[in-house]
Amino acid sequence: MALTPRFTRTAAIVAVGAVSAFGLAACSSGDTGGDASGEPITIEYVHRLPDGDGMTKVSDIVKRWNDDHPDIQVKATKFDGKSSDMILKLETDIKAGNGPCLAQTGYSEVPQLYVKGLLQDVASEAKKYEDKFSAGAFSGMKVGDAIVGLPQDTGPLVYFYNETAFAALGLEAPKTLDDLTADSATAAAAGKYVTAFTPDEALNWLAGQSAAAGDTWFSTSGDKWKVDAEGEGSQRVAAFWQGLLDNKQTLATERWGEGFTAALNDGSLIGHVGAAWEAGFLLDSLDGTPAEGQWRVAQLPDFGAGALSGPDGGSGVSVMKGCKNPAEAMEFNAWLNTQVDDLASQGLVVAAKGSVKTPEKMLRQFGGQDVLAELATATENLNPDFPYAPGFSTLSTMNETAAAAVAGTAKVADIFTTAQETAVASLKDLGLPVAE
Repeated sequence: MALTPRFTRTAAIVAVGAVSAFGLAACSSGDTGGDASGEPITIEYVHRLPDGDGMTKVSDIVKRWNDDHPDIQVKATKFDGKSSDMILKLETDIKAGNGPCLAQTGYSEVPQLYVKGLLQDVASEAKKYEDKFSAGAFSGMKVGDAIVGLPQDTGPLVYFYNETAFAALGLEAPKTLDDLTADSATAAAAGKYVTAFTPDEALNWLAGQSAAAGDTWFSTSGDKWKVDAEGEGSQRVAAFWQGLLDNKQTLATERWGEGFTAALNDGSLIGHVGAAWEAGFLLDSLDGTPAEGQWRVAQLPDFGAGALSGPDGGSGVSVMKGCKNPAEAMEFNAWLNTQVDDLASQGLVVAAKGSVKTPEKMLRQFGGQDVLAELATATENLNPDFPYAPGFSTLSTMNETAAAAVAGTAKVADIFTTAQETAVASLKDLGLPVAE
């Protein structure tokens, strides 16, 4: 996925804003000479990978590196908590001078972390490894001319469905939004749901659907940011979900609450618009039940813009401000993120090039389907013109409006209005120019 002129220009404004508002132009990449005492260099790496049963443990991956690199030892720490909580801890630790050298960061978080001075520009090191990764994923670690680390995984939206339950209703995997609307009515008449509307995931989930519908939320007008979260694509997405909510043809429940898993387990939820990375754990609760092996993954139905998906998550490993050995950190970073089969076992849709073997667990849970091949196609179908802006995380206010839409005190369209208003306010708060 090549960088578009719009993305390049947008990213450049991030860099300009960072320099002018926060004085980051002289941010150095630290000492690359190693430990002069002759002692091994220690690189601290913080991650949020699931490390679940049947997965190659991060500690085992890192041990292989440490065994082969006695002069560059890596200490891996798993952060158990939300991404937003991890970012707050990183900011606190970095300001106190004891932050890690490497940390997992979402692509949507990178621009603001750079603007806030929490990431190092390691472009000279990163370019050594650029050809190992897909262009689209690599661009997620760029902020203007700065490159802050290396990509690890992508998160295109896809469609998960219970093939057996669909067949019983005379349904096939939906190809278009009209198909999904019709399937929703058929399933609801049988007491089942082919989608779940998940307000706690509204931020990334609905933004990704807007991208799949062909929208671009952040672009530029002259030397200013331009925000358009209420475009034609967002309107199509809003109308679709509003219809399902009004007709009670979607399961309205939090994605990370008990209701979602309960509906999955009792067979009432038989379809789900979700991120590709969910394939690694979505069906865990069905292991050993009659539903094991019944589910499949398909491309996201056409939201009106053709064979297009949108990003819902995905992350890289960034070099944090204060890292004293960025060259060595990036050497490990490149090695780690090209251990494709190990990372795939964690449920990741890896950003590194090359074929990846679908793990045994996925083969079993998805009835022998080559899941990772299907997810790789979704990655190729990502909207290439959907960059993020600094302050994107503040759009979590969308989740509150989404909850109100479920309660009937707001409309789904109001969620995108919330995104528009919050994005403009956030950019202004960061001292960045906005076209209105």
